[in-house]
Amino acid sequence: MAHLKKNRLSSTKLLSAFSLFCSALLLPTTAVMAKQLEVHDPVLAKEGKYYYVFSTGPGITIYRSTDLTNWQRSGRVFATEPTWAKKVAPGFDGHLWAPDIIEKDGVFYLFYSVSAFGKNTSGMGVATNQTLDPTAKNYQWQDQGLVLESVPNRDNWNAIDPAIIKDEQGHYWMSFGSFWDGLKLVKLDPSLTKLAEPQQWHSIAKRPRDALLPDSDAGNGAIEAPYIFSKNGYYYLFVSFDKCCRGKDSDYKIMVGRSKSVTGPYLDKTGKDLNVGGGSLVLKGDKDWVALGHNAAYTLDGKDYLVFHAYETADNALQKLKILPMGWQDDWPVVDQAELNKYRTRLVE
Repeated sequence: MAHLKKNRLSSTKLLSAFSLFCSALLLPTTAVMAKQLEVHDPVLAKEGKYYYVFSTGPGITIYRSTDLTNWQRSGRVFATEPTWAKKVAPGFDGHLWAPDIIEKDGVFYLFYSVSAFGKNTSGMGVATNQTLDPTAKNYQWQDQGLVLESVPNRDNWNAIDPAIIKDEQGHYWMSFGSFWDGLKLVKLDPSLTKLAEPQQWHSIAKRPRDALLPDSDAGNGAIEAPYIFSKNGYYYLFVSFDKCCRGKDSDYKIMVGRSKSVTGPYLDKTGKDLNVGGGSLVLKGDKDWVALGHNAAYTLDGKDYLVFHAYETADNALQKLKILPMGWQDDWPVVDQAELNKYRTRLVE
């Protein structure tokens, strides 16, 4: 009995020991369990000390951060919906897709998509604002209307996923597209609210598609989300291959080609044209992140980053924001697969 008493902790000591044990576990557990930023099709902008992420969602959702890790909600672009949305897509449900944002002459231009899922009943519009700071007196998003529309059985392309690039001559171009006959590039008017005239169109990437499918069908040439990034004397065309938005059945991945001209042709590492199915792998899913894609690319404070969403296997394949360092090897973009687990956001409520 004395032996048992000697080795027995009092209830107070036991509780204290248990509390210390829990405290030791609390910090890493909290870090893992902290709610991450769940976004689809993210793009990035910076004004002042804040970085802003815009993503697919009701009215285009906005978040902001000072460190690219801790994010707070910052409202949305549209309180309701663009006035033209239901005319283009009668089934519009309030979700605006795949934005891109650029700044020109002190004005921010936010491009976005309206569409029916899996249909090319689609349109791309643009809204403008003098500032991204929601506390500023002149903060007000103003829709400039429809820029480009695709119509089933008329157009064999899909007017979604806009991304803007300024070429070396100072001209602005919009890349876009999903499935159908692939990805397109069209020149914009200097106002950035309409197409340049006379119109200049280019096909920049596509994948093989069953020729027997009707034009109204998205088809099996799974390619979308173009983004052109200028670096090293090249224009790099990033695209997403295969399927998004299927949870754990997604197999999205990021591919790339490059060209000395913004209009192409864009070739992969083997010299194959992206217009005939070419593309070199940049990043794909793994056991922890089943799939990833719809990327943008930026130079921030002298360093290059790839921004995209990834589906987390451990969280029922919910989409999370990723901002990973991007290096270069032989003038091709390189992203370390291990960085997928190193970068985790925190949503500050």
